[in-house]
Amino acid sequence: MRTQLHTTEEIASQPACWRRAIALAASPETAAALPAPGERVAVVGCGTSWFMAQAYARLREDAGLGETDAFAASEFPFGRAYDRVVALTRSGTTTEVIDVVRRLSVPTTAIVGTPGTPVTSLVDHVVALEFADERSVVQTRFATTALVLLRAHLGERLERAVLDAEQALAEPLGADLVERNQFTFLGGAPWTTGLAAEAALKMREASLSWAESYPAAEYRHGPIAITDEGSLVWSFGTPPTGLDLDVAAAGGRWVARDRDPLAELVAVHRLAVEVALLRGLDPDTPRNLTRSVILDGTP
Repeated sequence: MRTQLHTTEEIASQPACWRRAIALAASPETAAALPAPGERVAVVGCGTSWFMAQAYARLREDAGLGETDAFAASEFPFGRAYDRVVALTRSGTTTEVIDVVRRLSVPTTAIVGTPGTPVTSLVDHVVALEFADERSVVQTRFATTALVLLRAHLGERLERAVLDAEQALAEPLGADLVERNQFTFLGGAPWTTGLAAEAALKMREASLSWAESYPAAEYRHGPIAITDEGSLVWSFGTPPTGLDLDVAAAGGRWVARDRDPLAELVAVHRLAVEVALLRGLDPDTPRNLTRSVILDGTP
């Protein structure tokens, strides 16, 4: 296996990409492309992009900036009225996303990693994050950079998030985390449930791990039954009181830190790579996956 993985390099570059995204969000061109206060907005994506859309939708609504829905592109409700639709797509070629924007008559914006791709010719506005595009099949920096861009546009100050990400990259993971055989990620705040889902997806994609995700308060309602001495349970944000004790009583390893939840996702990126390497896998080329899903000959 190569000594240097594309995935590892891309994970390590996230703080630098986030700083660029924060600066980009402040530009008038970007501000005009992204949802204005009061607009009713839908955000669409597939896989990782859908989970980032979920996080953004909750943050925008909680900030009082307008009703915001997030959909997997294949589930978009065309009969519902929106003022703007935002498409998240790293490749700009994903069939389901292209199908959505092609059928819309409302203002549309695409946030992409690769400019000049098919989706960019179908939308009204493009925000290109080519500095966060990736060679690895597994998405890491594009997804988090897109969410940083959107959070900055909401008016969040994200200096601490960048510093937290640098800390997440620098600290040792610990063998007690890497050697687990079952991983559960919990959304300890409403907007972090999408991040928990993305953390579980990264573990499945990169390391073929048994990984699940839930809103934190739902964990006691059934999923805790699988917890044992091989389990790692990781909370993004503040969990319900006493849940850490319940996990410990079941034999699981509990992780919850006072860091920006997006920086915690960076730590999970590292964990997914380390678990993959421990199992003799190449996280750059995960089994059964391609960089973009293109169906029925769609360009």
